[in-house]
Parts: sequence; structure tokens; C-alpha cells
Amino acid sequence: MTTKDAGRGQVAGRAGHVAGAGHAGHVVVAGAGHAGVQVAASLRAGGFAGAITLVDDDSDHPYQRPPLSKDFVADMAVAPLPLRAEKFFADSNVMLRDGSAIREIDRRAKQVILQDGAVLDYSALVLATGARCRPLDVPGAHLRGIHQLRTLRDARTLRELLTRARSVVVVGAGFIGLEFAAAVRGRGLEVTVLEAGDRPLARALTAPMSGHLAAAHLSMGTNLRCNETVARITGTVAGDVTAVVGSSGTSYPADLVLVGIGVQPRDELARTAGLPVDNGILVDDRLRTPDPAIYAAGDCARFRDPASGERIRLESVQNATDHGRHVAATLLGNDDAYEALPLFWSNQGRLRLQVAGLSGAATHTVVTGDPDRFSVLCFRDDRLIAVESLNSPGDHVAARRVLTAGTAPSLARDAQDGFSLKQYAQDITTSGVDHVR
Repeated sequence: MTTKDAGRGQVAGRAGHVAGAGHAGHVVVAGAGHAGVQVAASLRAGGFAGAITLVDDDSDHPYQRPPLSKDFVADMAVAPLPLRAEKFFADSNVMLRDGSAIREIDRRAKQVILQDGAVLDYSALVLATGARCRPLDVPGAHLRGIHQLRTLRDARTLRELLTRARSVVVVGAGFIGLEFAAAVRGRGLEVTVLEAGDRPLARALTAPMSGHLAAAHLSMGTNLRCNETVARITGTVAGDVTAVVGSSGTSYPADLVLVGIGVQPRDELARTAGLPVDNGILVDDRLRTPDPAIYAAGDCARFRDPASGERIRLESVQNATDHGRHVAATLLGNDDAYEALPLFWSNQGRLRLQVAGLSGAATHTVVTGDPDRFSVLCFRDDRLIAVESLNSPGDHVAARRVLTAGTAPSLARDAQDGFSLKQYAQDITTSGVDHVR
């Protein structure tokens, strides 16, 4: 466990939110991932002088998660990237209690009790507990050689095993599964990806984009099998995995299996404290729970999407970071609602996918660009709601500008053959024309 001395100061907030001006405060953050560390960094950047404590059950220094399924697992020479250097925690007077965990929240006393029995008082508590991998519940799932990828420890283990592996099976064609598969193919290993749905990333991407990704992975040499679930996993008498048997009856040889079938929010701490949870910790448009002293941020938080009005839970680094900034701003006295545009990205071999907005409610799509460098414009009726870009960073920047500005091209009027999103963004920036609201 790493600890740094923490100072004391004020938590500035509106009456009834956290604490009134002049109150000596202590912000405790459960979780030192992207959301939790961002809360601490933004509080200090905003001038907060009170005590800040981060508590996390991961014993590694806070690190960036995205590289774990890409560069880190593919190359023994790649080092983990810290979220902040150790110097940040010392210089910013932030206490980091890693390798620890909060066992219980006493809301009446405004205290958290750690696993080792230590008690911390808080004036504000931020739950940034993240998510855990969903387990695979089939016969043989206990065999050696079956792994998940969520933590740096997981990635270190997989990277070492890949030096000896011959045949790899990935269960689930989500972001982690496809990124890992591309990394494995980059090392020259045989890899099979089994996907229960009819296309990869069906819940996250439109059919045109996921279809292109499927074709790209096949061209890399990946054996991608859709509409194939896992029936059972077979192994040796000694307990080592040998194959994954699909629902079709096909046996796929494997001495290493990665299970990537989604995650579950780590919301049990909130649940046992009596806070409402439903596929995540329920928060309002300021990311507050019904307890005015407790907030939730990142993968564990279920919040109201400002575009659709529906409750959603997003699993992305950008969302976690944006949540962290917003919670810190609220603790510092800002009363604005959370309205950040959802952003996602994924590197899969030479493929660079970037997404702005959420395409799930799209009724129409328009594809613009070239076969290997294009964007999918996603419309709900006649309004642009999201843009998926592949190897087209300029389009992604333009999409962010257009969607954030509240102006968008009309499906019928603007998004025709030869349409340029970058030019459209430039035009509305210079003219100030509000095409569609």
C-alpha cells in the first residue's frame, strides 16, 4: 500500500449537496482507475485544498487500461503506462491506499471502513469502483489456461503465456476480444474468435462498421465464427485446457482461452449501503446518488443520457475521465448537469476505430469515404446522433465538433454522395448556421 500525507481544506458546494463553504473536508474516492484518479486531479487543479484519499484493491500503481489488450500484451518490451506518475500523488498531497478496499459505508456517520479495519471520515464519497469481467458458466470453465483481461496482473499473465501458446481461442467479439485477437495474430499465433451474435460488436456498432471489422479480422487470418456459443471446454487429466467445443459441435483446439463476454458493474458496495442500483449505481444528472454526500463515476455508474433521456451505463475510458472531471467540478460548487458527448476508440491491428455519440437508436445510416478510410453517419429519423469513423481521425474530430455544437446535417438534405463531414464542420463553424436542432 502506498500512502501520502493529505492536507485539509474546504469542500465548496451548494447547500444540501456536500458541504457549505468554509467546511474542512475530506473527499474519499473508492477506486483509483481512470475516473477516480481524474476526480483527484481535477479537484487539485480546481484549487481544492482539503484531504483526498484514493482507496483501491489493485496493488499496482494506477495505470492506463487501454494498452493492456493491445501493445502491452503483444510485446514483452512494452511497460505499463501510469495514469499519473508517483510524483503526482506526493506533489498533489493525495493519499493513495492501493492494495486495500472499502468493506462498508456508514452513511449516517459519514465513514468508510476498510478491509483492514481502518476507518476514514468523509465529507464527500465518490464511488468509482469500475466493473468486473462476466464469468463464463460452462462445463470445463475451471481448467487451467482460461483467462480474463481486466487488470495489469491479468495482462502480465497473458503476455507470458503467449510466449508458449500455439492455439488461442477468444470467447466474445467485443472490443477486448477483437483487440486481443489482433495482438495475437500480430505475434503469428493461430487464433479463433467465437461470437454468440450474428456479427461482432453488434451492441456497440452499426452493421456497416461491424461488418467491415469482421472482414478485416478474417483478412488478418483470424478464424472468426459468429452465431457460435460455447457448449463446453475440454482438458487433460492434469487439468489443462485442450479445446473449446462450440454449440455447433465444432471443437476448436486451444492451449490458451481468453473470455471476453462483457463486464458487470461493481455496485455491491453501494447496494449494501442502501443506495439504489440497477445494472450500476443510479445517479442523477449531476452524477449524485440520492445520498447528497455520495457520487458515482465511470463504469459502475448508471446515469441519464442527455441526448436520449434514457438511463445508460458506459464502459469507456473517456466516459470515466469525463465523469471524474464533472464530479470534481460539482464538489467545487458547479451545478451544471452532465452533458459530455460519449466517445469511444479501439485499435485493432492497423484499424483505428473512433466513435462519437451512441448509434443504438439509429434508424438510418449513410457511409461516406473510401473502403479503408470511411465514416458511418448514424441518423435517428432525420437527425444525426452518432458517427463511427475508421482510419479517419479528421472525420472524428469533425463529428465531435458537429455533435457537441448541436448542429447536424440533415439525412435528406445534406448527407448525399460526396458529402464531407469535415467540410460541413468547417462551414458551420465559419457561418454559424444552425441546420438542425
